[in-house]
Amino acid sequence: MTIALSGNDLTFAQLYGVALRGEFVELTPGAIERMSASRAVVERIVASGATAYGINTGFGKLASVRISSEQVRQLQVNLVRSHASGVGAPLSEAETRAMMLLRANALAKGLSGVRPRVVETLCQMLNVKVHPVIPSQGSVGASGDLAPLAHLAHVVIGEGHAAYRGEILPGGEALKRAGITPLALEAKEGLSLLNGTQGMLALLSLALREADILVDSADVAASLSLDALRGSPGAFDARIMHARAYPGAATTARNLAHLNEGSQIRESHRAAEKDARVQDAYSLRCTPQVHGAVRDSLSQAREMAAVELNSATDNPLVFARTAGEGDIISGGNFHGQPLAMAADQVAIALATLGGIVERRVEQMTNPLKFAAHHCDRVVRRVPGDRSAGAAADREAGQEGPRGGARKIADAVAGPSAGAGYRGGVRAGGGRGFFRNSALNRSS
Repeated sequence: MTIALSGNDLTFAQLYGVALRGEFVELTPGAIERMSASRAVVERIVASGATAYGINTGFGKLASVRISSEQVRQLQVNLVRSHASGVGAPLSEAETRAMMLLRANALAKGLSGVRPRVVETLCQMLNVKVHPVIPSQGSVGASGDLAPLAHLAHVVIGEGHAAYRGEILPGGEALKRAGITPLALEAKEGLSLLNGTQGMLALLSLALREADILVDSADVAASLSLDALRGSPGAFDARIMHARAYPGAATTARNLAHLNEGSQIRESHRAAEKDARVQDAYSLRCTPQVHGAVRDSLSQAREMAAVELNSATDNPLVFARTAGEGDIISGGNFHGQPLAMAADQVAIALATLGGIVERRVEQMTNPLKFAAHHCDRVVRRVPGDRSAGAAADREAGQEGPRGGARKIADAVAGPSAGAGYRGGVRAGGGRGFFRNSALNRSS
């Protein structure tokens, strides 16, 4: 399958196809036409001698320094060389391919003022699997992924290093073996290859795919935990989800209800005389609310990344009109803040998912929790006990008859635990093991 790049309609599925399965890419005729039109605007500026940032000026604080027409090409090469300064382990093949595709698609939008030949070179490299060696550290973020993209561009011009057919080669040698002619940069083309957010977007896009798999797997694991702990699927009733209509919670609730449908373990202890619990612990009962919040957070991050998939992110941008006429406008689309916030949101969501998973594991492996599930009581409560531990027990559905496991309580609390304990709280106000255990029972 060949993915046609227009700069306007790339999907995550297509990105994953190229990055993970090596699908081929090519430019659409419309993209070639738009790129040629914006390139004509740049060439007209160069020919007229008018000043335009990034075309015939320095960069950053040197933006006011005028570059002669004889030095314009060398300026672009120097820009690539000076920014290829990343460090650390190289990105994986999938991450590199994703970055190459995303940069090609952004340039194909036709707002960067580069020749179609630039994107065609990237497409050739993808199709024959010449992969630049791109260090994983060095992106500034606020100025886009200058260093990672510089390492990509380094190979495009026949320098740097690339992986090709199992070998790490000098960039020029890799291109030669693959039958690709290195690109001779023209005005603005070095800047356009470097200036963008495709490094962070590549990593975020691949992370979102893995996160989707992870949250689905977490639903499966939660359903198994529910069965192992003889929990009730009643908390996943569709009416409860409709009363607080978050889409992610509804999805997880449907998954859990479906996966636990017909459970023989559940049926074996449904009768009240076999199980006095009124409701399950938070980590079981609130699974839709927590997993669902993770799903919704991932969805929000995916929406932001989807905008970036088909965005022009370099500077300046070239807006063509007709016959070489157009506007070259400086802006800040290279700034990585939208993606940075989306990536942080994904990190928080996955940490939250890990938290509730740990609580379910604790429910299954803590012997006191096991005793609480399978005995009448772990700790004898005094009548009217309103301690934090007792409240947690009530919330966790542990308000069954008294008695049953006092020996376990005494053994774990230690010899200092005497009659002064009330649900694990020493009469003098100190904290004991069972207070913590009771609090955790709601988790």
